[in-house]
Amino acid sequence: MRIATWNVNSIRARVARVTDYLSRADIDILAMQEIKCKPEQFPRAEFEALGYELIIHGLNQWNGVAFAYKKHIQVSDIEYEFSQMPAFNDVFEARALGATFDGVRLWSLYVPNGRELDHPHYTYKLEWLHNLAATTAEQLEADPDLQMALMGDFNIAPLDTDVWDIAEFAGSTHVSEDERMAFEAFEQIGLTDVVRPDHPEGYTYWDYKQLRFPKNEGMRIDFILASETLAERVSETEMVRAERKGDLPSDHVPVVASIS
Repeated sequence: MRIATWNVNSIRARVARVTDYLSRADIDILAMQEIKCKPEQFPRAEFEALGYELIIHGLNQWNGVAFAYKKHIQVSDIEYEFSQMPAFNDVFEARALGATFDGVRLWSLYVPNGRELDHPHYTYKLEWLHNLAATTAEQLEADPDLQMALMGDFNIAPLDTDVWDIAEFAGSTHVSEDERMAFEAFEQIGLTDVVRPDHPEGYTYWDYKQLRFPKNEGMRIDFILASETLAERVSETEMVRAERKGDLPSDHVPVVASIS
């Protein structure tokens, strides 16, 4: 089984890019973030033509998460938010989607950006992460053999080397101590970044502005965090930098793990 996560930055704008990649990469399950559309607006036909089924959670032109999976895969236990997921301005945003695929529990997650350190969105981000970690810890405690992965855009660069120049981020979100501690909490409850051992360096996001991609001024903010029993089955991983090239790319690239 090959699983992948990709912040597609508007599926309607980039459906050709995404489906072309799927047709070449033999991905069984793709977790998408920032689809930026309601379920009825999602370009289903293009995915169905390739033999994929869809699970979609989108409320408006912002945020939104989805799964595309091959038709032969058995799916169960779909959830459109995690337990204790907080709201922002009394709205439960479309940022979390969970489902079990052939016995493997996967989440497509679009963690709040945080905006600025003194912004209410930053407090919301930390609460969102704390509650996600607490929920995940409860599930792993209840079932230590649970095969699970949290996949998506975490909007955190855990290490200084995960940004092109840490000095450029002084006083900014994504690299603050509190955000990094929130990310570390997932490791403390037993999840593993299954990609970093194979790829200790490299980025998953490059802003469209200021020629960030040609200059390789990127960030590593997209991850696959797996439980111990699932991490043991990971045989190969990839950060597909080439998908940032060409016409109408997303500003993120796919992150892939092969499960034996």
